[in-house]
Amino acid sequence: MSLASRLVAGLEALSIKLDAVTQARLLQYLALIEKWNRVHNLTAVRDVNHMLSHHLMDSLAVLPHLERATSLLDVGSGAGLPGIPLAIAEPRLAVTLLDSSQKRVSFLNQCKAELKLENVNAIHQRVEDYQPGQGFDVVISRAFADMSAFVALSRRHGKPGGRLLAMKGRYPDEEIAKLSDADRVTKVVELTIPELNAHRHLVEIAVS
Repeated sequence: MSLASRLVAGLEALSIKLDAVTQARLLQYLALIEKWNRVHNLTAVRDVNHMLSHHLMDSLAVLPHLERATSLLDVGSGAGLPGIPLAIAEPRLAVTLLDSSQKRVSFLNQCKAELKLENVNAIHQRVEDYQPGQGFDVVISRAFADMSAFVALSRRHGKPGGRLLAMKGRYPDEEIAKLSDADRVTKVVELTIPELNAHRHLVEIAVS
């Protein structure tokens, strides 16, 4: 089955409706990762066939849980995950991609230019040094190994009433237990990723 056919099937499984132009841009994004990965080692996943499930579908599975958000900060965005797939799928969402590596930010800017992503802004900075001047509806990351560190460093970037979203593998019992009483976990959603036989959970933490 072709990548395009697998994408169609995956979107149907996730109950996400995207037009043909948007689907083509998602596949173009995967092609950019594959191309740059040969030289710059953006991701440990080398095969574009695996990127479809491990990166693209994994990121898009978050889309139904963004609800009415209009701004999103992707902390430690790396190759643009999950920020770029979300920005492609939802053009009304203003997405800021934050990463400490100039190499990766150069790639993110190349994606922005080639995919004509007017709703994307890529920033080369560490999260603890970032001063955006305004908060975000959603602050998300799939890069942090430790949820406590993500919350401690990212909490100030969320708007009051906003949300922090941590993308995790197995249900993170121990990490949740280590959070302070001030960091209120409002829900943990189990995500089913098409073609991916692995545990995935989305942890939501309220920003007061």
